[in-house]
Amino acid sequence: MSVLVLASASPARLKTLRSAGLDPVVLVSGVDESQVTGVPPAELALALAGLKCAAVADGDRRPDPALVLGCDSVLELDGAAFGKPADAADATARWQAMRGRSGVLHTGHALRDTATGRTAQATASTTVHFADVSDAEIAAYVATGEPLHVAGAFTVDGLGGAFVTAIEGDFHNVVGVSLPLLRGLVADLGHAWTDLWAART
Repeated sequence: MSVLVLASASPARLKTLRSAGLDPVVLVSGVDESQVTGVPPAELALALAGLKCAAVADGDRRPDPALVLGCDSVLELDGAAFGKPADAADATARWQAMRGRSGVLHTGHALRDTATGRTAQATASTTVHFADVSDAEIAAYVATGEPLHVAGAFTVDGLGGAFVTAIEGDFHNVVGVSLPLLRGLVADLGHAWTDLWAART
């Protein structure tokens, strides 16, 4: 039985996977995300997910055999890609640009089966509609620190949830990992999603 390894430090991704019945081993990739530039937002998310997956799958810290999952999320707004904000001022500017508008949250997924060396990958995209929040609400939200640690400077499963009026697509994708997409990747590599449940016991 292969062990699922999450090549991400994201607590939201870990919580989502655990809620779905999985219990992954977490090994942070340490990939420098600034090395990929000049590609469209959806391609950027997938490229970074692939790098994170490969960094852990090719390393010597992981269990074997393993299914190594790399993920990366970016928010597309006006054709530009936004990851985590650089600082509070950046997060504030992001929200001033996003409020009352819609963006697309892309999450790249790359899954490597270390037993076979095969990799399956895909990007899930979800449209997010933002509330027309006030300057005071933006300031209060940024002051909590939450938007500084997440792609697009917002969450749907935390304090930012009240500032998202609707989503079109997979909710979990906005949190950081699309469960239906991941189930498909697991199947593409010849494994059963429900077997990953059994690996918990």
